[in-house]
Amino acid sequence: MLRVVTFNANGIRSAADKGFWNWFEAQGADVLCVQELKAQQADLKPEVRERKGYECWMHCAQKRGYSGCGLWSRLKPQSVQTGFGIEEFDNEGRYVRADFEKLSIISVYFPSGTSGDDRQAAKYRFLDAFRDHLRELRLSGREILVCGDVNIAHKEIDIKNWKGNLTHSGFLPQERQWVSDFLEKDGWHDVFRELDPRPEQYTWWSQRGQARAKNVGWRIDYMFGTAGIAAQAIKAFIYKEEKFSDHAPLVIDFNTDG
Repeated sequence: MLRVVTFNANGIRSAADKGFWNWFEAQGADVLCVQELKAQQADLKPEVRERKGYECWMHCAQKRGYSGCGLWSRLKPQSVQTGFGIEEFDNEGRYVRADFEKLSIISVYFPSGTSGDDRQAAKYRFLDAFRDHLRELRLSGREILVCGDVNIAHKEIDIKNWKGNLTHSGFLPQERQWVSDFLEKDGWHDVFRELDPRPEQYTWWSQRGQARAKNVGWRIDYMFGTAGIAAQAIKAFIYKEEKFSDHAPLVIDFNTDG
């Protein structure tokens, strides 16, 4: 079995202070994908960079305290790549890919467009560039698992207050259409949703009011898989019992050894 965890930490040091690593060590996970590190490697204690039994690779943003992705694995990859070749986004630390024998796992952090029109435009540029990158990567014939904060709720089932968010970044028609095309035209699979069709399964909640307590959330953290790896998914859950971040970890088990 292969167990993969993806988690937007909203600051890995803050999540650590809230007990994230204690929870993670009990999971028996093989691969951990983290987004929004909000740190440089030199800022992190050795026990974070070098978790016992795991190797770690990070793609940190040039801007301190911003963005950043990491990937921890107890399986040894054949190769690791940080960045996907687009300078605008590589400068923001949004991509780490580990290539194993038959499977590539990507930790990725899609931009948010909530801070203004310029960032929404950057988000659309990212969507186009990342989709092109994945199309090229698939030519290798490898299975691929894309893990991360996509900053898009795909369908009405993926957001509590969908009527009130139709004109808000993260639930705009163009963004949602991108996900639909990604799944239906490019042949990717939303692994969690295929395993769990229930409503009100969210991974992010606003820190305003009582959003988390009332489960007024969004499902914006995903694992997208190619057909082969998606077909091997056997169990998925969102861990909500403890609050390490404004996001919750997403865990999926696959009937494969990677």
